[in-house]
Amino acid sequence: MDLASLIGMLGALGMIAGTMISSAGSLGPFIDVPSTLIVIGGTFFAVMWTAPLPVFLGHFGAMSKAFLPPVKKMDDMIIRMVELAAIARKDGMMALEGQECTDPFFEGGLQLLVDGADEPKLVKQLNAEVAAMKARHEQMHGVITAWIDIAPAMGMIGTLIGLVVMLGNMSDPKAIGPAMAVALLTTLYGAFFANVFFGPVKTKLEGYTTYELNYRALVIEGLRQIARSESPRNIQDVLASSLPAKAREGLAAA
Repeated sequence: MDLASLIGMLGALGMIAGTMISSAGSLGPFIDVPSTLIVIGGTFFAVMWTAPLPVFLGHFGAMSKAFLPPVKKMDDMIIRMVELAAIARKDGMMALEGQECTDPFFEGGLQLLVDGADEPKLVKQLNAEVAAMKARHEQMHGVITAWIDIAPAMGMIGTLIGLVVMLGNMSDPKAIGPAMAVALLTTLYGAFFANVFFGPVKTKLEGYTTYELNYRALVIEGLRQIARSESPRNIQDVLASSLPAKAREGLAAA
């Protein structure tokens, strides 16, 4: 569990709820069923319209990953890559058969080397896998972007509907204030969902995608070095150059 995501979400919800309670005495004045229906329900179906059904359904699972930090560690991968490079240089590529790797992508690339793939074929196939992964992630990010764009628009539509109803009942001055409050709640709901939930989720997922792309780029580079029979020390130096200084120091000390 990513504590930053959990604490950030709960903290934002707490600050907003606390402000509502301190201002109105309870959350009751900020709860309105018709406003909820048009913002949540209307946005839900409008977003569904923006993507194929499998992509739409899949993005809910993708959003859950905003609370799950990447489990792949670059330094662990580099250490294992150097170990495998030493085995390959000493005993040949066939000695890499059945060796454990840190993740399926790494394992798949290693199997290509065992099967006799040369460097261009290795790079081409692994880059194709990276491109496919990037396309899948971009599809999910696009659906989340639709939530961010459509929720405030639905809120504005709900506000306009409320204003039409209010202006149609101007004969009762006492009803104007409550009706206006309800009309504005839809705008509040739209801004809330777009900026407090879906916006941070998208930013977090984009960060994880960047991390995954960098990780896979290092895997490809390491396997290229093994295919060239480079020395384990040189491979470590090449891969470690992409890490922060502190991580490089820890890797050198390992």
